[in-house]
Amino acid sequence: MLLFKAAQLLLFSIPVYADMNKTGSLCTVTPSGGKDDSPAIMDAFKQCGKNGQIEITEGDFTIAKVMDVLDLQNCDISIKGKLTWNDDIQYWLRNSISVTYAQRSTAWRLGGTNFSMRGHGKALFFGNGQKWYDQNRNQGNQAGRPISLTLWKANNVFIDGITWRQPQFWHTFVAHSQNITMTNLDMNATSNSQWNTVNTDGTDTWNSKDITIKNWVVTCGDDCISIKGNSTNVYVKNVTCYESGAMCIGSLGNPATTPDYVDNVVFEDITAIHSSNAAWIKTYPGTGHVRNITFRNINFRDVNQPIYISPCIYSYSNCDSSRLKISDVTWENITGTSRYNVAAGIHCSGAAPCTGLKFSGIDIKPKNGGEAKFLCSNMNKDSGLQCTGSCPGNHPQQLNGNV
Repeated sequence: MLLFKAAQLLLFSIPVYADMNKTGSLCTVTPSGGKDDSPAIMDAFKQCGKNGQIEITEGDFTIAKVMDVLDLQNCDISIKGKLTWNDDIQYWLRNSISVTYAQRSTAWRLGGTNFSMRGHGKALFFGNGQKWYDQNRNQGNQAGRPISLTLWKANNVFIDGITWRQPQFWHTFVAHSQNITMTNLDMNATSNSQWNTVNTDGTDTWNSKDITIKNWVVTCGDDCISIKGNSTNVYVKNVTCYESGAMCIGSLGNPATTPDYVDNVVFEDITAIHSSNAAWIKTYPGTGHVRNITFRNINFRDVNQPIYISPCIYSYSNCDSSRLKISDVTWENITGTSRYNVAAGIHCSGAAPCTGLKFSGIDIKPKNGGEAKFLCSNMNKDSGLQCTGSCPGNHPQQLNGNV
């Protein structure tokens, strides 16, 4: 009898993991109903991540450990289940994976060549974000707070049909990567408490090129799509953003000793609802350039300050010392309602005035009536924008009323 009870105790003390079965080059992962399914998922990546297929079936999976896979090659990943990252905040603060940029880190990092991740409209990534929002209490940059999914040194990648809910931090990050296509993604960070979803960007790109983003719906507490330093050839189309910063270049230029370059970016067919900004550029007083940017067919409703440029974001100091040049930027068919009476606040650095700014089809009306103001400083006079006054260097990103 004692031996039987001992055997029972031993049986119940064995951790339950997801089941991973390999058939040829296909690895199939099914949920365990236990405390951590990440070992089985990592095993699938190990065995089928090169010249293979990985299928994460329907069902509920728990992710309790970081997942770091940097050697994918010719691999198709299919996800039909719900992946829930547990709420052990102290574990994630200690173990999330550094992605270098601004001391950020991630819960899941994928890299390699020629791979896809398809969610089929069924995959759901749930980050238990409410725990993070409440713990951070409106502070956004806690070291170790993890980005949900990072593409790192990834080339020739296709991601499609995935839903995010309550991410821990940024939904996605693309870094040191090339030829990335991300389509049909649904992202939502919404707090159910008094604390806001600060810094829950839809995506940020950094040191990457040849990126296509199409058919996204994003609700988040910060930038919807943010193009950061050394990003080139980015195309964003058909994105709807709620409660966000919408389409943004930046932040760039920090630290000032490291030049940041952004070239050849197109945002078109964008909708922004109840957001802070719509089509804007933010830099620190740094070095480098922003060049050949197009904001086209941007429609919005109740946006705090739709068009905005700052060379000294956040500190609003040394605004005219920045040598990060902004040039050849087009705003075309920008329409909607501003929350207050400022439709555009554009302050370019006195040390590196903006050149080649072009505006056409600008139709912005304050939602409560009155005339819209277009405030401009240190930019070319042939832009096509009828500036109504100057814009001070300390003009804020967020307005609290009419000016």
